[in-house]
Formats: sequence, C-alpha cells, structure tokens
Amino acid sequence: MAGILAWFWNERFWLPHNVTWADLQSTEEAAFPQAEDLYLAFPLAFCIFMIRLLFERFIAKPCALGLKVQANGPQKAQPNAILEKVFTAITKHPDEKRLEGLSKQLDWDVRSIQRWFRQRRNQEKPSTLTKFCESMWRFTFYLYIFTYGVRFLKKTPWLWNTRQCWNGYPYQPLMPDLHYYYIVELSFYWSLMFSQFIDIKRKDFGIMFTHHIVTVSLITFSYVTNLARVGTLTLCLHDAADVVLEAAKMANYCKCQKLSDLLFLTFAIVFIVSRLGIYPLW
Repeated sequence: MAGILAWFWNERFWLPHNVTWADLQSTEEAAFPQAEDLYLAFPLAFCIFMIRLLFERFIAKPCALGLKVQANGPQKAQPNAILEKVFTAITKHPDEKRLEGLSKQLDWDVRSIQRWFRQRRNQEKPSTLTKFCESMWRFTFYLYIFTYGVRFLKKTPWLWNTRQCWNGYPYQPLMPDLHYYYIVELSFYWSLMFSQFIDIKRKDFGIMFTHHIVTVSLITFSYVTNLARVGTLTLCLHDAADVVLEAAKMANYCKCQKLSDLLFLTFAIVFIVSRLGIYPLW
C-alpha cells in the first residue's frame, strides 16, 4: 500500500521541477495547504447535511406552502402483490409478452396493467414540494458561497491579473479566507454525494454521482498541490450559473412561467459567458 501511495504522489508528476512535498510544509513564517486540512471537510459535510434538513423542514417548506406549491405527489397505484413483485424484482417496464401473461393471471386488461406500471413508476418521483425545498436549499447555499467568493476575490490580485495565480508558484502562502472557501465548497459537495443515497433516486443518479466525484477530486488535488488561487476563480465562476439555475427551478415549481422563462434565459446567458467564454479563454 505504501508503494502505491508513493507512486501516486510522485513529486515529478504533481509538483514543478526541483520542488518536493517537504518544501511545502507549513512553517512559523508561512502556511501552505496540507492534505490533513481536508479531513475537516467530513464532519463539516455532516453539519451541512443536518443544516439542510432543518432548512428544508422549517424554512423552505413553509415558503413553498405559502407560495401554493403542490404538496401532494403523483397518484399512487392501487396495492397489488403480484404486480409489485414483478415491479421490484423483475422489471419496471414489462414487455408485451409479460403483460399478456399478467393479464391472464390477474384477469385484467393489458391497458389497466400498463396504467398500473406507469403510476407505480411515477410514484417514485419526488413531489413538487420536495423538489422546491431541495432547489431552495441549493439556491441559498450557492448564493451565499458565490457572494462570499466575490467579496474574497475582489481583494486579491489574481482576480484582476490571472498571471498572479502562477507568480511564485508553488510557494504561495495560504490565506485564511481561501482555506475557509475551499473547505466549505469541498464539504458541500461531500454532503451532496452522501445525501444522494438517502434522497429519492432520480434517473440521473449515476451521472450526478460521477459529477460529484470529479468535483471533489478536482477541489482536493488543486488544494493539495497549492493550485488554490486558480481554483478559487474556477469555483466562483461555476457557482454563478448555479445560483440562477436553482432560482429558475423554484419559479417553475411555483408555476410562475414568465419569471421561470426569464431566469432560464438568464441562466443560459450566464452559463455561456462564464463556462464557455471566460473559463476557457481567460
């Protein structure tokens, strides 16, 4: 195991020429990012998840009900032990042959069985109320962390001149605000990864789980190798579009169609400008 770790953290791959991990150890004169700092993200991720539960229960839900967001979920399928067994153990989308067999077994017509399976599939979808609460939580977090990022970055030289991201690298001292920014962002994405197994499963579960793994990996490795300056720019740039996207979802759940359309248009513009324009070119 030690050999694998030594191979993985080979200094020739991660660090500039003639720089070792020992050179980046914190001293009394200057602090540098340490891998051990990231352990703090795990208890903080748990705290963020608990805050989310309280927020959705005592803030988001009352707001949703006040905005007349639909509280009930999709219509539930009538209980049927045979169909339930097929649905959970065999298939959620029975083919024509299986439908005919179930029709004979239950003395139901095929259309009724198809309707049952459709209702049963929809039954697992989250209600509009649940989706609104989740979007409101994400909107609130993204708005907070984006605002914090902008306030922090406008005081840094590398926001105005990106060459400062590389001047003196990797001997760039760690600023307390930068450390906080990174740890909170990392903790949030850890909490999203964990909560996926508790939340209602969605069709994009695998895609989003992969997305969270990639995001956590990028934040982790950029911190450990002290690429945090350019990392803060990347985080702030990506959060900008997420704020508008979650706001657009909330407007859609509230059936404010004109506002929703305007916000989705704004999201498209912000996404194109920030992630397809500024990010790759600047």
